[in-house]
Amino acid sequence: MSGNSKDIEISPYREIEVVPYKTEWKKDYANEEKKIKNVFKDELINIHHIGSTAIPGICAKPVIDIMVIVKDICKVDMLNNEMLTIGYFSKGKYGIKGRRFFVKGQNNRTHNVHVYQTGHYEILRQLNFRDYLIAHPNEAKNYQNLKKELSEKFKFNIDKYNKGKDSYIKDIINKADQWAKIK
Repeated sequence: MSGNSKDIEISPYREIEVVPYKTEWKKDYANEEKKIKNVFKDELINIHHIGSTAIPGICAKPVIDIMVIVKDICKVDMLNNEMLTIGYFSKGKYGIKGRRFFVKGQNNRTHNVHVYQTGHYEILRQLNFRDYLIAHPNEAKNYQNLKKELSEKFKFNIDKYNKGKDSYIKDIINKADQWAKIK
């Protein structure tokens, strides 16, 4: 197998499971953060725990999402082999221009790493979304309930699960952006 794993196939039929919040998620993130910092070294600007596992108290898919902010996104491709040594497979841009995406665990995924160059629009969007839901527990519970409902309805169809969350997420992003401007 080569260091570049774009040829590794991830099943579109992996089971979607939404589980109760686990305090271990913070520790899981911290352990991976150390490893990732060691790979990115001087290219790293910042690293964040994002996604639902970063929101205390809500149910989530048990996959730790990590956002890495770097100086130069083009240099990230040269780190694919180093990421592979700590268990992460490169998926390239994976549908978002200016991003590099890595997965750990393939069909039994445990972590996603989203890498953006400083200034990318997704950085603020992701951080505002997380922080807004932390600051608004009722919104977080509504999001949790939607995810639980969709995971039961589309247990083996990640595309329909994601599509079912799309309009709600867009609504939260709009609210989060407004909230961030006034906080």
